[in-house]
Amino acid sequence: MTNKGYPGASVQSDKKIGVFDSGVGGLTVLNEIVKQLPSESVLYFGDTARLPYGERSQSEIVRFVREIIHWMLAQGVKMVVMACNTSSALALEMVQAEFDIPILGIILPGARAATKAGRRIGVISTQATAQSNAYRQAILEANSNAQVWQVGCSKFVPLIEQNRIHHPYTVTAAQRYLAPLLDAQIDTLIYGCTHYPHLAPVIQQILPPWVTLVNPAEHLVRAMAKELDVLGLRCMGGARREPGQELQPYPQVSFYVSGEPTAFAELSAQWLSHRPLVQALSLSTLTAGISAWV
Repeated sequence: MTNKGYPGASVQSDKKIGVFDSGVGGLTVLNEIVKQLPSESVLYFGDTARLPYGERSQSEIVRFVREIIHWMLAQGVKMVVMACNTSSALALEMVQAEFDIPILGIILPGARAATKAGRRIGVISTQATAQSNAYRQAILEANSNAQVWQVGCSKFVPLIEQNRIHHPYTVTAAQRYLAPLLDAQIDTLIYGCTHYPHLAPVIQQILPPWVTLVNPAEHLVRAMAKELDVLGLRCMGGARREPGQELQPYPQVSFYVSGEPTAFAELSAQWLSHRPLVQALSLSTLTAGISAWV
């Protein structure tokens, strides 16, 4: 069912941007937002109770995305950012047609950036993203002369969420996943999952120095900035704080997860430079909201 009742014309520039991922992967996008758009407020949701998304069916992913977007609309966000390659590959066009709010995905900005960096392009992603061929299609649309090799890396997201980035098993898995791309003599590698930049210390040790690494999060946020400007929705004010309250790191971000908030807070602290305050959002709340909507 489409929902064109969202009052887009009345959205104020000081409202939050909704960002979601299956877990901590979207923090790579969040960090870019804080860097490039420091005046914006963010509502971050990690669907940790249902990760990894990469092994889910398209129907499941679409249902999850609809539930999350509907909940974010109820919170009054002005834009939704799908900081998840799997969701972007399997659900973006569908929900863009259903919701009357700007919804941005991560694949197209990353693909375009990669074609500017090289011609022999490797993509590491979840199995679902690889099977969708979304990156291959986007890359070839940007440059039909490019060559693309894709590898689905099913073990990466669980290893990152379990904080096993520097474990020997993770290094072994990375070597195995990257081997066919090295054999293909790629000159560019796309992090085709927002979790994967967290593995940069491991991946950079395996790849030769001439391979350009593309983090789509950087290019997604640049696209966000342009979209906000075009729509007149960019917030030009400073970071929010209550009177008398000291300005803290990431003061403009509200964190929610569908799983255990303490575990998410502890894991994410290493990438946020502080331990965030994380609130739990039950799956029943998401499901109830979407049931009422449809």
